[in-house]
Amino acid sequence: MTQQWPEGRAADPEAARERYDSDLRAARRRLREFLRADLPSAHLGLGGVVVTGVLVGLFAGPAAGALVAGAFALLFLAALAVMFLRGLRGAEAGRRAYLFTFGWANWL
Repeated sequence: MTQQWPEGRAADPEAARERYDSDLRAARRRLREFLRADLPSAHLGLGGVVVTGVLVGLFAGPAAGALVAGAFALLFLAALAVMFLRGLRGAEAGRRAYLFTFGWANWL
C-alpha cells in the first residue's frame, strides 16, 4: 500500500518533512508556554509548602512536619544538582531549581 500525500502523486517528501517538523516545533512551543512557571507562582508554592509543613507539624507531630519540609528540600537540591550537571551556575541555576520545585502553584 502506498502512502497518500495531500499534494497527490507529485508530493515532495522533503516538504512534507519540513511541514511536520514545523508543526511539531509549534506544538512544543505552545506546550512550553502553557507549562511555564513564574516566580510569583513559585513563591506561592513555597508558601503553601511552609503552611502545609506547619499544619502537618501541629496535627501529626514535628517529625511529620519536618518530613514535608525535608522532602521539598531534597527535591530542590536534586533539581539544583541537575542544573549544575547541565552547566548552569550561580543564581540562574538556583532560580530554575526553585521554579521547578515550587512552580507547581501556578496550576492551583
